[in-house]
Amino acid sequence: MPIVFITIGVIVLLGAVFASIYNSLVRLDVKAKEAWSDITVQLKRRADLIPNLVNTVKGYAAHEKGVFEAVTAARAATVTAADAGPQAAAKAEGDMQRALKSLFAVAEAYPDLKASQNFLDLQTQVTDTEDKISASRRFYNSAVSAFNAKRKMFPTNLIAGMFGFSQDKEFFEVDAAEAATLQKPVDVQF
Repeated sequence: MPIVFITIGVIVLLGAVFASIYNSLVRLDVKAKEAWSDITVQLKRRADLIPNLVNTVKGYAAHEKGVFEAVTAARAATVTAADAGPQAAAKAEGDMQRALKSLFAVAEAYPDLKASQNFLDLQTQVTDTEDKISASRRFYNSAVSAFNAKRKMFPTNLIAGMFGFSQDKEFFEVDAAEAATLQKPVDVQF
């Protein structure tokens, strides 16, 4: 009789451990998805600000058509790239950073524009949004790191494979070449 109770106790204990591990994987997966959602919200917010910013600058620097086209194309790419996953979004993010850098460089050449309250408000909002994107990216990468590490640990790796958690999640990173390009000053010709 005691062997039956011991067997039942071991089965219950293993079931509890199994459920705990599975629930921790689900929790980390949901956290990573929530973090990705935060990034897409901030990318959308920035994409919504870009047309107003472009139109404000366009009023002062109408002959800078190439810059405006680059910003518009980068905006469109970031909107669609968020749905394609972190790698595509990171590339689009690098393109958007370069386009915005060019746009702000153009704005520097126009003192009246730099003094415009509308431009200053938009510039502040874009800067604030960039900070939020950066914070969201750090939060997402942290959640992905926690998920990937947990998924690879024993005995979690056994349970992860059985329930479809067998793939690492992608980090949202701008690659080294992209990052180096973003740090270079923009050359604006008039």
